[in-house]
Amino acid sequence: MSKIAVDPCIFVILGATGDLTHRKLLPALLRLMAQELLPENFVILGVARSAELDDAGFRAEARNALEAAGASSDEMARWCDQCLHFIRLPKADLDDFRTLAAKIVELERANRLPGNRAFYLSQPPNAFQGAITGLGESGLNKGFGWTRLVVEKPFGRDLASAQELNRLLYRYFNEPQIFRIDHYLGKETVQNLLVFRFANPIFESLWNRDRIESVQITVAETLGVEDRAAYYEQSGILRDMVQNHLTQLLATVAMEVPAAFRPDPVRNEKKKVLDSISPFAPGDAVFGQYAEGSIGPEKVAAYRQERNVAPDSQTPTFAAIRYDINNWRWHGVPFYLRTGKRLRRRTSEIVIRFRYPPVMLFESAQRQGNVLSEVEQMQSNILVITVQPDEGFDLLFDVKNPGAGLTLKRQRLHFRYGEVFRNIPEAYETLLLDFLTGDQTLFVRSDMVEASWKLYAPLLENPPEVYPYPSGTWGPEAVDKLFRNPGEKWFTE
Repeated sequence: MSKIAVDPCIFVILGATGDLTHRKLLPALLRLMAQELLPENFVILGVARSAELDDAGFRAEARNALEAAGASSDEMARWCDQCLHFIRLPKADLDDFRTLAAKIVELERANRLPGNRAFYLSQPPNAFQGAITGLGESGLNKGFGWTRLVVEKPFGRDLASAQELNRLLYRYFNEPQIFRIDHYLGKETVQNLLVFRFANPIFESLWNRDRIESVQITVAETLGVEDRAAYYEQSGILRDMVQNHLTQLLATVAMEVPAAFRPDPVRNEKKKVLDSISPFAPGDAVFGQYAEGSIGPEKVAAYRQERNVAPDSQTPTFAAIRYDINNWRWHGVPFYLRTGKRLRRRTSEIVIRFRYPPVMLFESAQRQGNVLSEVEQMQSNILVITVQPDEGFDLLFDVKNPGAGLTLKRQRLHFRYGEVFRNIPEAYETLLLDFLTGDQTLFVRSDMVEASWKLYAPLLENPPEVYPYPSGTWGPEAVDKLFRNPGEKWFTE
């Protein structure tokens, strides 16, 4: 990661004793420090309601979390003792936030900080309103230097609640201060989509309806809902994954060339993609819910058998949706998105299927008897962009099979980040560094949040039938009904 100047500041984590802080935020900040990307006078202040901790107790918790993340003991212990502080706000009312303001001023004076303040809401959504109001009413929404605020997803649970959240944010903060974080946008492969397209004319010249047959985006998990069933019963797959992660991937793949590589031009083009999507027609979405089955050798329970799930629950754990983008570039090219839990394997990938040759020149050479094999019926160039777990690209193409006669064999050009680069940053490393330097390119703007909720409102208000599917499969069989062209099917290599 290249050296980028971060101003001296205080980094305030509201909800500092939670899982996100322990697993993601503190390890990411420690790695940034180890790469000398953070200034020497950088202070972290943890804030929580329930935990009866002092500085020493918070540092001990942080050391345990960082050891679990693989940090070396000496480096980590020294950093914790130098940087970490804690304050408890038991009531989280205005008086508590005034106490927080006094603590911040005290730490700024002790560490000769210029008044730059970074706030991170590492809290459940039902705590956002109190935290934002408390920061604003106590005057913590502005300092002597810059003030910035990270809001974790979900950004509301529907259009009305998203608009309400945005109105509250704008009461105390302006848009350049607000960083709505979606960790998928921090993954190296997602970022590299922009470079892949716009720095390589060979691909950008093919990135349109004339050369591309279809686009598939898959985010598949083998895990079930685990300990999140109570939350999941209220959200479902559409709110949990589709409205945010997958929609951001779709917009990144489909966007036009921005006027400049700056936050607003990039985000303007993503917003235009959502504005160009046709309203969903009946049959454009298929929902599913996992039943009993097997993940590898392990037998797993059905969703309705999970703790805190209603025995007659209709909450979807799988969604597949067809999108039609009615603009000049993509008219007539179907985009297919699917995501779900308890699927066959864990993967996040974007599959670009290029159009078939206009004439099958080698058809006679490919016949087996008088019938084309299934592989040859599906013959086309395919670009597979793997977002996780093994980030990289594969381009599938045909070559002549050596030997007598003329037969074709499918081969692939292969690139993996891990084989070429070392020390690939985690998504939160990238996004926290961008946050601390004020770069909003990879963060979500308010108008895109609202446009996304507006797009999915019909599916939330009148959801399609929820089909059961065995765990360990690729979802319900009904997903094949989304395809309108003969021979189309999901890419599952």
